[in-house]
Order: sequence, then C-alpha cells, then structure tokens
Amino acid sequence: MSGGPPDLERLSSAIELTPRVLERAANPSAAVDAFATELPAKPVLTIESASGWPSLDLRDMWAHRDLFYFLVWRDVKVRYKQTALGVAWAVLQPLLTMVIFTVIFGRLAGVPSDGEPYPIFVYAGLLPWNFFNQAVTTSSNSLLGNAALITKVYFPRMVIPGAAVGAGLVDFAIAAAIMFLMAFYYGVAFGPGILMLVPLTLLTTLFAAGVGMWMSALNVKYRDVRYALPFVLQIWMYVTPIIYPVTFIPARWRWLIALNPLCGIIQGFRSAIFGRPFDWNGIAISAAVTLILLIYAAFEFRRMEREFADII
Repeated sequence: MSGGPPDLERLSSAIELTPRVLERAANPSAAVDAFATELPAKPVLTIESASGWPSLDLRDMWAHRDLFYFLVWRDVKVRYKQTALGVAWAVLQPLLTMVIFTVIFGRLAGVPSDGEPYPIFVYAGLLPWNFFNQAVTTSSNSLLGNAALITKVYFPRMVIPGAAVGAGLVDFAIAAAIMFLMAFYYGVAFGPGILMLVPLTLLTTLFAAGVGMWMSALNVKYRDVRYALPFVLQIWMYVTPIIYPVTFIPARWRWLIALNPLCGIIQGFRSAIFGRPFDWNGIAISAAVTLILLIYAAFEFRRMEREFADII
C-alpha cells in the first residue's frame, strides 16, 4: 500500500465553497451535483496496491509513530486488565521458572554453571529468552487480533507486530530490575561491561521483531502457524544455552549452536553481568543473522501485506 500527502489547500478551498454551493442548489440532489463540480480534479489522497518489488516505506512508518505508541500502551494495559496480580506476573514468571530450573538442573542433574551461582546464571539466560518468547508469540497473533482495524483503516500494517514487541519491553524492564537485586544478593560485582546490556537488548528486540513480523504475516495466510509456533519455541529453548553453558556442549558441535542468534545474545548477557570477556565472534554472528532475517521478514511482510484485508 502507498499513498501521497493530502493537498490541504484544495481540500480547504472545497470546504469553504460548500456553503455557497448549497445556497445555489434548489434541492439536495442538485446540491450534491453542484458540490461535485467544485471538487478538485486531482484526488486529495490516493491509496493503491504497489506493483513489483515491495518498498519498506520507512517514511510512512515514521509518520504513524503516534499510532505505534498508542498500540504499545494499549497492549500493556490489556495484558494485565482484570488480573488479580497485575504486573506481578512479569516478576513471578521468570522467578518461578528460575526456581524450577535450579532445583531440577542445578541441584538434581548437576548441570554446571561456569563457576557462577546457578540461580542467577539461569536467570541471566531466561531474561532475554522470556522476552523473545513472549514478543514472538504475541506479535505472531497480533494481525489476527486486530482484523477489524486492518479492514477498515489504512496505516502501515507493520506497526501492529512492532507494537506487540515493544509492549514486551515493559515486562523485560521489570524482570531486569529483579536480576539486579539477585546480583546484589549473590555478591556479583558489576563492571564496565554491564553497559553492553543496552545494545544486547536492542539486538534481542530486533531479532524478536524480525521473527514476529514474519510469523504474523504467515499466520494470516496459514492459520496452523499459531499451533506450530509454541512447539517450535519450546524446542528452540532447549537448543539455546539457557539452562547450561556453551562449554557443556561438545566442541565439535559448538559451531552449529553458534548459528542460533540467541546463543551469542545470551552469552553476551552473562558476560555483561558476571564481568567476563565477551565472545565478540558469537555476538557478530548473532547481529549478522538478525540483520539478514529482519530485512527478509520486512520485505516478505510487505509482499504479503497486499492480501491481508482480503483473507484475514
């Protein structure tokens, strides 16, 4: 979809002429015909389907940034509306998961944690993973949940899955505050590397946006995506070093797990928290895969966007 800016001068002149046109007309039908002759010959706004290779139209996205903020705030409010615990769920979910993983894998199974306290070790992995999992799940269903809006109003459809990812950052910020409290409890001293949490969070957000955008477009056309995606995410969690360190994997297979962008991201989170050297190769691989996936997902979304209003 593409559209030009409205011609405000022609539109205002047509509005100013309306009273005079109505005065000259003897009946309503004549008034309509007379007003039609006063309208500008060129349409004020044209919305048409683009042909050929789709354009990202980032300028249109920026023009609708207020809609993005509104949808983010709406998603945050709807998520905790009429809940007994409210935003406490953003704290309980990672904490309870951390306790279960600590008991089963840290105590019973004896999974190593690179010499760090296992609770905060696994929490540092759950922090970006929970955000990614929630963002992808909500954004993949966001287009179907806003079907009425899509079929009635024009705006860049990419705003909807993007807002779903942005809303997940609120829960991420709350869970991150708990991580800092845990680090203080376990005596973890932060160094300058803690500042890397900002670009790593941005990288996680972009990766979640790419996957969520792609899945949301596919979910409109293939409704079984909503059933397959939770299973894929569950498998994805166990092939990501959340409950175990990368050193737990045999050396000959580490190159394969490094292709998982979340592997480099989670390792970066742990390095930032525990003050260890960063695996810059792993972070670079994660950034490269994220960039490629984000570009592909954006163009694929724009290509499939032409049919959303017809099949949603």
